[in-house]
Amino acid sequence: MPSSAETASAPLLEINAARATIRLNRPKHLNRLQSEDLGELVKLFDRIEADPDIRVLILTGTGRAFSAGYDLNSVADRATSAREEQSAGSAFEVVVNRLEDLGVPTICRLNGGVYGGSTDLALACDFRIGVDTAEMFMPAARLGLHYYTSGIERYVTRLGVDNAKKLFLTAQKIPAPEMLRIGYLTAMVSMEMLDQEVDSLAAVLAGNAPVAMRGMKRAINEFARGKLDEEAANQRHRESMRSAEIKEGIKAFAEKRPPRF
Repeated sequence: MPSSAETASAPLLEINAARATIRLNRPKHLNRLQSEDLGELVKLFDRIEADPDIRVLILTGTGRAFSAGYDLNSVADRATSAREEQSAGSAFEVVVNRLEDLGVPTICRLNGGVYGGSTDLALACDFRIGVDTAEMFMPAARLGLHYYTSGIERYVTRLGVDNAKKLFLTAQKIPAPEMLRIGYLTAMVSMEMLDQEVDSLAAVLAGNAPVAMRGMKRAINEFARGKLDEEAANQRHRESMRSAEIKEGIKAFAEKRPPRF
């Protein structure tokens, strides 16, 4: 990944064959997200989902941190405004929920610390691979902020009630080994091994059946929220039994070769 000396910018997109990488790129401020970054992220998500050749998304940051979360100045402006308008939290929530519902599988490459709202951004990814020097911190209780409900739901459904309470109510920082223990990290590796671990998982995901994965990811997310569309899930199952994907998968298995989806 490029060095932290790179000029700050909105999130950057790189596409390499079946893999898309979005990199948060404000390293001087630990990749703190600005209001203009939120709209850009949604545009990039839409672009990725519209490209059938893209099979996996990696989200990462430039420099020594993944992200310091959303710009607190925007939150402060909202807190002192007399007008009732969409809050900074609402705009951020839209982005995180859009990422969680993205059709392609997603990997968060946690190259360093993850703070504030960016802890939820990473949690919205399907997998999180982090360096052993990473740390996380959810400061809502220290700031007097009641976090948006879909973010709290994600913490509870992904990490469990007790861990969600510890992280939200104590607002204490935890290190990478604890992040791994509570299930926040899918895997923890040294910085030297980070790209190899991410590349290995990305290759597996890019090689699997995209339509089947998209449908199962949707069902898993719906199960987690307690809002399964059972009829739609059953329909996807029935369609998969007659699909080109299952024909290729069975043929490849019989021929003892990797499938070509």
